Amino acid sequence: MSPGKKFLLGILIAALVASGLYVRHLRRATIQVVGAVIAQNDDPRKELPIASVEVTASDGVSLTRTKSDTNGYFAFSFRKRLLRLHPVITLTFSHPDYEAIEMTAKPGGNITVAKLVSNKPLEPTSNAGPKQTIGNVTVRYSIKSSNVATVGSAVRSFEVPNVGNVGCNSRSPCSPDGRWKAATGNTLLDAGAGNEFRNVRASCIAGPCPFTKIDTNNLERPGRTVSVSALAWSDTATFLVEAEVIRPMQSDVVRTSYPVIFGEALNFTLPHAAEGVSLQAELNGQSIVFPLGPALRLSWADCQARANPDETRVYRCELKPGYRWLKSGS
Repeated sequence: MSPGKKFLLGILIAALVASGLYVRHLRRATIQVVGAVIAQNDDPRKELPIASVEVTASDGVSLTRTKSDTNGYFAFSFRKRLLRLHPVITLTFSHPDYEAIEMTAKPGGNITVAKLVSNKPLEPTSNAGPKQTIGNVTVRYSIKSSNVATVGSAVRSFEVPNVGNVGCNSRSPCSPDGRWKAATGNTLLDAGAGNEFRNVRASCIAGPCPFTKIDTNNLERPGRTVSVSALAWSDTATFLVEAEVIRPMQSDVVRTSYPVIFGEALNFTLPHAAEGVSLQAELNGQSIVFPLGPALRLSWADCQARANPDETRVYRCELKPGYRWLKSGS
């Protein structure tokens, strides 16, 4: 074989190998569709994540199902080669307590935020008898600790207003991948002279929480002051910061915290080691301790809890029909 033919044969073999590798890459390459499921509300502080929502995705050829996690997050992966003829994905969201909705999403495109409307009937207001009142609620729990005395607690919420699906265009702040315009917010807590913070926890409690990030650098070794900042690169999100205020000395391990009330529900977070959780509240003016227990049962509220990645737990208790707050929270 002449040198010229050998050269052409080498080029042909290299082209075939490159084509095979490229086809293999296309078969393995995937594009994601990601989003969050939250409750529809005019107040962004009440747009809570919804877990266990069945999300169905169809590209016109195949059908895939998943469920939202405790933060409302969901994700699908599709092969690129299958999406060339079907660039739009149809998403269906269903949950027993909410109206089902259908949306479309573009693979590798915008973050999809599904806002579901509750299908529970509204509590009738006409001819209703007087409601029982719940007021002055505090959270009590125990935690293994030593050489400190609990002198109080701190709680604060803050919002990070933002509009989702706006390109960043290299204008800081941006989402971690540099794709979306983001916004930041922060809050500062001061424990007072001679006191320190312990068990500082910060959580996203409302809005598209999967598309937020909390700076935890200042939470691991808090002192008299602690600063918490958060980044949001989808719609407006609400964050809750709580901590115990201690004075270094010997003390017991019983601690208290104060929940934040939004509408008909109260929200609070606890460290992962918290035990014996109970709520002390005034029911019709009488102070009573209500053990929460592992089943999260209260006579006057429906409670649920979810775990954060750092193992702290976020609690939400919504009033049952026939009860109202003695003094409405903000």
